[in-house]
Amino acid sequence: MSPRDRSVVTVAALIARNQIVEMPYHFNLALDNGMKPGELSEIITHLAFYSGWANATTAVAVAKDIFDARKIRPDQLPPAGGPRLPLDEGAEAQRAARVAEDVGATAPGLEQYTTDVLFRDLWLRPGLAPRDRSLVTVSALIALGHGAQIPYHLNRAMDNGLTKTEASEVLTHLAFYAGWPNAMSAVPVAKGVFEKRPR
Repeated sequence: MSPRDRSVVTVAALIARNQIVEMPYHFNLALDNGMKPGELSEIITHLAFYSGWANATTAVAVAKDIFDARKIRPDQLPPAGGPRLPLDEGAEAQRAARVAEDVGATAPGLEQYTTDVLFRDLWLRPGLAPRDRSLVTVSALIALGHGAQIPYHLNRAMDNGLTKTEASEVLTHLAFYAGWPNAMSAVPVAKGVFEKRPR
């Protein structure tokens, strides 16, 4: 993985785990490694949904201080609204059907927000490339030990251009930032994804 990708993985893990002490150093390193301020902003926004509002607002406070020190203005960051990336209607229909079957009868509000907010808005924001958005999501899920969610998102990440070698390196890298148990627990899940994907 490139230094920038390693920073993406590290920043995602730190935000997901609310590890505030390490955030200033690694946010600055990410920017030094080629991450754009708008991408850091988008990672925080994305993780508000995948690791919780409180973790994201903590990260916002850290990023604000760094942006102030680097003279990065709000108008240099992605707007809340604006055009979205095109939606893959076929893939979205399949995803929505699975969520409806698994979640709809138990938590219809969660099903609706998953479609309307996550997959028809957040995932289509152009401030972060789909591959990077997937890399952030997979990294956060591994860092949080959410094994049941990894197969869908790892497949999506690989569909978005993440290679098997890069995905393997994410596991290794996260052992140092999220702990060996989280990385080791994700290995059989990743192995199952790799084995089921066409070569």
